[in-house]
Amino acid sequence: MSATPATTPGEGSLSAETGAARAWRWVREHAVNVVAVLVVIYLLVPIVVIFVFSFNNPAGRYNFTWVGFTLKHWSHPFSDTELTKAMLTSIKLALLATVISTIVGTMMAIALVRHKFVGRRITNFLIVIPMATPEVVMGASLLSFFLVLGTPALGFETLLIAHVMFCISFVVVVVRSRLIGFDRSLEEAAKDLGAGPFTTFRLVTLPLILPGIFGAAMLAFALSIDDFVISNFNSGTTVTFPLYIFGAAQRGIPVEVYVVAMILFFATVAAMGFATWQQRRAEKMTAIRPEQEAADIALPGVA
Repeated sequence: MSATPATTPGEGSLSAETGAARAWRWVREHAVNVVAVLVVIYLLVPIVVIFVFSFNNPAGRYNFTWVGFTLKHWSHPFSDTELTKAMLTSIKLALLATVISTIVGTMMAIALVRHKFVGRRITNFLIVIPMATPEVVMGASLLSFFLVLGTPALGFETLLIAHVMFCISFVVVVVRSRLIGFDRSLEEAAKDLGAGPFTTFRLVTLPLILPGIFGAAMLAFALSIDDFVISNFNSGTTVTFPLYIFGAAQRGIPVEVYVVAMILFFATVAAMGFATWQQRRAEKMTAIRPEQEAADIALPGVA
């Protein structure tokens, strides 16, 4: 008969300590990933709840408890005329604010990065102020500003001015960060090939910074269509989508609101995915050496 090897004192505790050490080492190595996953789950839980309850068939006006599954709200998401009108107003406002703030913000970012002028430092500082100011303070200040100017009535025009004002700062910051990391040697290579300033900007600079501009535009659109606090101060009789939801919450939010919110979410995710793809494509383009670019690519319209 074979004898069972005796366990020396402390061997079991040593094995346990080794397992604990391995577990602690795994936690230290993967702590950042674990925290990131938990944060993403925390952020996505409300969206998942909205998505699930967009298929709910509530018995009354309040969509707080699950009653039954239905697709009728997805088949007719814009059956509520007030909701549709508010949604179209928000989209129109966000598109106009995005176009104006993107054009103005891009030109400001180019001026701040490429040119030196009196007041450049103070301008860089002032750009950040609207981003750091609480929305309640900004909304009240804009309302006071419009009243001091003697604005006849608050409405869509005052909303557009307010949205452009706070969107410009975000556009400038995003586009400026893209321009700071821009390789100026690519522009010099284009000039060496005979391209003028406008041709260089159109064929070299603009395509490379376009992903940053598109990302800034998407951010401005998301901020504008989602804004409530500033809009509540300066809307007058104009009702946007967030203002409609705030009013509807007091008498019961229709399920169609959940459906429209998910449509906006999916559209935003698709747009941001496209922007990320363009950003990676631009990074690959900037990785090409200037001499290789000059040897392999001939600029259209340049002799």
